[in-house]
Amino acid sequence: MTDTLTDSAATPTPSAPVYTVTQERKIVTAIPGPRSTEMHQRRLAAVSTGVSSALPVYIKKASGAIVVDLDGNQFIDLGAGIGVTTVGHSEASVVAAATGQLNDFVHTLFTITPYEEYVRVAELLAEHTPGSFAKKSVLINSGAEAVENGVKIARKYTGRRAVAVLDHAYHGRTVLTMAMNYKAAPYATGYGPLASDVYHAPSSYPYHDGLTGAEAAARTIAYLEKVIGASDLACLVVEPIQGEGGFMVPAEGYLTLLQEWCTANGVVMIADEIQSGMARTGAYFASEHFGWEPDLVLVAKGIAGGLPLAAVTGRAEILDASQPGGLGGTFGGNPVACAAAIAVFEAIENNNLLAEGQRIEKTLRAGLATLAEKHDIIGDIRGRGAMVAIELVQPGTQQTTKAPNAAAVTAIAAYAAQHGVLLLTAGTYGNVLRFLPSLAVTDALLNDALSVIDDAMATL
Repeated sequence: MTDTLTDSAATPTPSAPVYTVTQERKIVTAIPGPRSTEMHQRRLAAVSTGVSSALPVYIKKASGAIVVDLDGNQFIDLGAGIGVTTVGHSEASVVAAATGQLNDFVHTLFTITPYEEYVRVAELLAEHTPGSFAKKSVLINSGAEAVENGVKIARKYTGRRAVAVLDHAYHGRTVLTMAMNYKAAPYATGYGPLASDVYHAPSSYPYHDGLTGAEAAARTIAYLEKVIGASDLACLVVEPIQGEGGFMVPAEGYLTLLQEWCTANGVVMIADEIQSGMARTGAYFASEHFGWEPDLVLVAKGIAGGLPLAAVTGRAEILDASQPGGLGGTFGGNPVACAAAIAVFEAIENNNLLAEGQRIEKTLRAGLATLAEKHDIIGDIRGRGAMVAIELVQPGTQQTTKAPNAAAVTAIAAYAAQHGVLLLTAGTYGNVLRFLPSLAVTDALLNDALSVIDDAMATL
């Protein structure tokens, strides 16, 4: 397995990146090209229509912040697999760690014959998640599985039934997490009945509600007390920066006030850091930006550089409330994925990726502010680190109704794709463009992508 991390107290010298693809945008065919079109026909015959894709281009190679399709087109990837390849596509040290582990052994099942890689990931999570209290972890496979296990653990610890989430939240596509999502379509449409004892409390959405953190927290707490009752509430699950909902950043003080209420009432407060964690926001976890120390932290997406791994990490007494055999799964904490995760933690330190996240935010915010001066459909710019979004509104409504402009988002994303930029859309009303580049993306690539978005907005 990979050795332990370098002392994080010292600032390491970033290693020179190794890319197998030139870090540039290049379009050589129509989008999609002939080979992608041919592959798409094969896909239609073999893959469920329930598994949709934003763009029918089929990827052959990826490195750094660039993906290359079957036809040789090179795209600036501003989605990173929805926040998964945070350290960069095919990051060399992660590939080497996974390859080394593949040569040692691929699987034994930790609950039968354990191995050091699982333990080391749990140690690193205890070290880097917010809070100085004793922590333990359970490793599983996916974000939705982390949410399910977080709820399960909280219910076991508290002996209570109810689960609370916030408006505009997204937590997954499993039976429980469908009920936890704010938006039903397409994630829950026709898949009912949904899980019971899940409640949706009002959230903090400063751009629209104008509330301070204290005011928004009071509103949320009033709902929890009146609609559910603290004595029946097992957990409150919160994304510190909401992902699919549109990168809503809560008002100052909101999260810490909710944590104070949860602690006083014996409620487990869970941070869903599945999209916002692992250096994405310029801190290891977005909770740190708000001074929030959650009881449990859910991690997935960026933790293993693209390999499937997830975790629930938190207060040792909460994790230890589960009986032996109550947690785990066949593939949870797979040794190859764990080796990759250890390398991801090392890459964050060795390549100074927290600073890279802060650089990306600075570049994106400056570029988007310039666009906002030219295009009156940009109503709000928000986010942290390499997790930034713009909310688009109807022209002339920024100071009044802030009416959603989903059509503009759709048109801009389509235009960008045709010109070699992969953008993600989001938002409860479909009117948010979100930027989730890898931390390997350069300022030159970001500015190139912003120029394409500028052109796209001009066509509107």
